This record gives sequence, structure tokens and C-alpha cells, in this order.
Amino acid sequence: MPTFEASTGRHCHNAVSPLHTSVYFAPEPQDELAALGLEPGAMVYLASRAAPLGAVDAGTVTATFYNFNHEHVQRYIPAAWTLTTPEDVLTARLRGADRTLQRLLGKEALTSTEMIEAAELALHATEACRREARPLYAANADLPVPEEPHLALWHAATLLREHRGDGHLAALAIAGLSGIEALVLHNATGTAPTSTLFMRTRGWSAQEWDTARNQLRERGLLDEAGNLTQAGTALRGETEVLTDRLDAAPYDHLGPSATARLTGLARGFSGTLRAAGAFPAVHFGKG
Repeated sequence: MPTFEASTGRHCHNAVSPLHTSVYFAPEPQDELAALGLEPGAMVYLASRAAPLGAVDAGTVTATFYNFNHEHVQRYIPAAWTLTTPEDVLTARLRGADRTLQRLLGKEALTSTEMIEAAELALHATEACRREARPLYAANADLPVPEEPHLALWHAATLLREHRGDGHLAALAIAGLSGIEALVLHNATGTAPTSTLFMRTRGWSAQEWDTARNQLRERGLLDEAGNLTQAGTALRGETEVLTDRLDAAPYDHLGPSATARLTGLARGFSGTLRAAGAFPAVHFGKG
């Protein structure tokens, strides 16, 4: 059982996760992976995130990613594996992360004592992550830990993100939300990526988005204006609480004091990333 409030792990996750997700908005990983012959955009994203699983088919990617249109995934997977290999994708992905963090954080931060400490704490937390029913985490957990402190932290952030993410998908399934419904409900908070970005990157049409929105209205989760109702807010809260429970182990293993320290260190680095433009505001909101 957790020795402290499970939502503390959520706060730490929210601080650490941007160190991983910054690569999805950066040009460097796109350039590295496009150099392998992959199409920039959807193919690069799908191949880079699926590569730890090996040369899997579209069905596996759709299942593990949850909120992508299967027909969209089929356009790029397994075609990506005819252009390059998962092993080469993983090498290029790490090069892209290296270049991205060098540009956004600055070279001095990469070898700072704070970076070294954050990497050590984050890796320590991952020691308690569980592989059962967590395919994306488990696949990444089999990868070697990079030697450089900033890449070790990026690797640990990846593990912690996918561990929580796999658990969150289980919570979404229990809530009875389809992949696109989960996106629409998340977008309704106003803090998520825009509906335009979600549809473009996940392969959903405007008609499919509207259908999902209407289904959520029928369930009483959205109002006529597309805003969260009290029931919608409650369901999202229940889903996050269950996700917290499923993701408590790494932070319970780390302990309250060390978790708070990692949260503070990661917030500092994440703040630098945001200030450097890692997450363009145009991609976030209800639009």
C-alpha cells in the first residue's frame, strides 16, 4: 500500500513527463528519423513510439496507443518497417532527444549536479514500476540506460510516462470511453492539445469527432456547448484517481522526501523547456 497520498505521484509525473514529451514538438527527432527514410509526421511518431515493441503490426500499435484511428495507423505501420528497423529508429530517437535537450536546456544544464541528481532519483523510482499489463512501459524498460545524465533522465521520464500511461488506458477502458471519446473529453478541459491537433495526429475526421462529442452528450458528460458537465468532471476525476492508484508504486518506492525533491528538480527543467518554446501555445486549448 502507498505510504503517502497517491496524487503526489501525479504531481511528480506532471513535472517529469515534459522532459520526454518535448521531443514530439521538436524538429530534431523528426530530422533524425526522416533521415532513415520515414515520412515526417505520423509515420515518424508512430514508428518512434512503437519501436521498443519491435516490428509490430498496426493492430498492436492501435491497441497499445488506444486513441488512434486504426485506419490511420494502418497507413504507416507496418510500412515503416520496410524502410528501416526498430533498432535504427531507437538509435535515431535517442540522438533526436539529445539534440532537443541540448538546444532547449543549454549544454551547462545537461551535466549539472541537478541533472545528475534528477536522473538518479527518476531511475530509482522506475525500479518499482511493474511490467504486468503495461506493454509500452515493459518494452522501454528492456532498453539500456544511457550514460549521459540528461539522456538517462530522458529515458527515466519515458519509463515513468509509459508506466502511468499504460495504467491510464486501463482506467479509460473501465470508464467505458473509446479512444476518440477520451480525446474529446480531455480536450473539453481546455488544457489539452487542440481538437485540430488531436484529429490530425490521431487520424480522426471532423465528422467522427462530432459523433463522439454527441455520444458524450448523450451520456451526460458534455453539455450542448461541448463543455464538461458535473458528471463529466466527476468521471475524469475518478479516472485520474484510479490512474494514481495504478501508478503509485514508483513514487512510494522513492518515498515522500525524494519524490518532492524529484518534483522540484523536474519542474525547474520543465519550466526551462516551456520558456524555450518546447510546447507551442498554438497546439493547446479547445480550438
